[in-house]
Amino acid sequence: MPDEPSTPDAPHPGARPGPPLRIAVRPVAPQLRRFLATEAGSAVLLLAAAVIALVWANSAWSGGYTALWSTEAGVEVAGRGLTMDLHAWVNDALMAVFFLVIGLEVAREATTGELRDRRTATVPVLGALGGLVVPALIYLAVAGGSEGGHGWGIVMSTDTAFVVGVLALFGPRCPDRLRLFLLTLAVVDDIGAITVMAVFYTADLSLLWLGVAALLVGALLALRWLGEWRLAPYVLLGLALWAAVHASGVHATLAGVAVGLIVPARAARPEDVEVVPRYARRLSREATAEQGHRTELAARAAVPAAERLQRVLHPWSAYLVVPLFGLANAGVSLAGESLAALGGSPVTIGVIVALVVGKTVGVFGASSLALLTGIGDLPGRVRYTHLLGGAMLTGIGFTISLFVTELAFDDEALVEQAKIGVLTASLIAAVLGSVTLRFFGARSPLCTPDDGPPPTLPPRPWVTPGATSAPR
Repeated sequence: MPDEPSTPDAPHPGARPGPPLRIAVRPVAPQLRRFLATEAGSAVLLLAAAVIALVWANSAWSGGYTALWSTEAGVEVAGRGLTMDLHAWVNDALMAVFFLVIGLEVAREATTGELRDRRTATVPVLGALGGLVVPALIYLAVAGGSEGGHGWGIVMSTDTAFVVGVLALFGPRCPDRLRLFLLTLAVVDDIGAITVMAVFYTADLSLLWLGVAALLVGALLALRWLGEWRLAPYVLLGLALWAAVHASGVHATLAGVAVGLIVPARAARPEDVEVVPRYARRLSREATAEQGHRTELAARAAVPAAERLQRVLHPWSAYLVVPLFGLANAGVSLAGESLAALGGSPVTIGVIVALVVGKTVGVFGASSLALLTGIGDLPGRVRYTHLLGGAMLTGIGFTISLFVTELAFDDEALVEQAKIGVLTASLIAAVLGSVTLRFFGARSPLCTPDDGPPPTLPPRPWVTPGATSAPR
């Protein structure tokens, strides 16, 4: 009978004893590390797509850029179908996948993540609320009296991919808990932005299709209540829900959020997990296709449906949907006369000031208030200068800010003014946040002084004490 595999705490027989592994930050869940890594890669592609869109829209081939995204495309089944231009397919259909991933992340955070711990969640939640309210008030103070006053929702959201991408540049010098703080803040931030879109940026409503959408949501909730673990029923009902929401007049991407929040995120029952080894042992004795299928189903049932769906969709959202969105929406004219006119635009100025100043003041002020009053903690060696730099980075409002711009304005001139403001503010916020983290990151007191010494972790299973690399 083969030897049992050694546990992570058992040293390798031939290894020399070495000092215990110590780290300067608290460990972060593996699935969260994967999420952050994917978001960092997405930021690179999103930046490249935005640059390509800007260059293309201001080149001799700018007509081709406009013609591409104005191309009509449709789906037709049994004489009925849906036809939209490519720009609308990206913004209404593909972005539903993006918001579905956000919904899945919200559900995971509320079930097993940071939003489950009240004291740890308090700081980013209050920071997010400050980052939603203060920028909107500043925008209304600057542009509220103009024809662009309806665009206050543009300045409320933070671009998670870009913020995580900027933090990735700092490597170990940036505490993991600061990344986690900003990710949790962005999740709450997105909930606020999505609510604003649903309430304030919805066109004419169809009560009939809203009723159909409500029935489909009820069917999804029934699947969850019945403990359905397979993804296919959720996906099929989710597609139907997207079509109903689109027909209702509410922005169809909200269907993605609803599905993401409903798909079960709780860990499987212990008995569902314990049965998997038994199926695996049967497979080792009876290696047939039928037994292999049963083992596969048992393994799937042991993993939360939300985690399995996020594992499939998140790379597509990060590496395809978000860059395509940047390519379709960042192509604004930067002609000299246009920029001269934008210099006095209350929309452009309002967006820049609200994102750069409003986000910093709102996020840092509300978070610091939570820390100083003792109602929340921010552990993991995070300092107030880290918090300030992170608050500055939340002014990067690229993806959802551009998205809300398309919903807020019908006038193409106002759309361009707002987009120029978003692009300018995002650049300024990225630079200010990076400089603050780079030169002042470790020069202030800890946000949670009694955080204690760095924890000691057991050796990783694939690296023995004193080893220099993992075996192949």
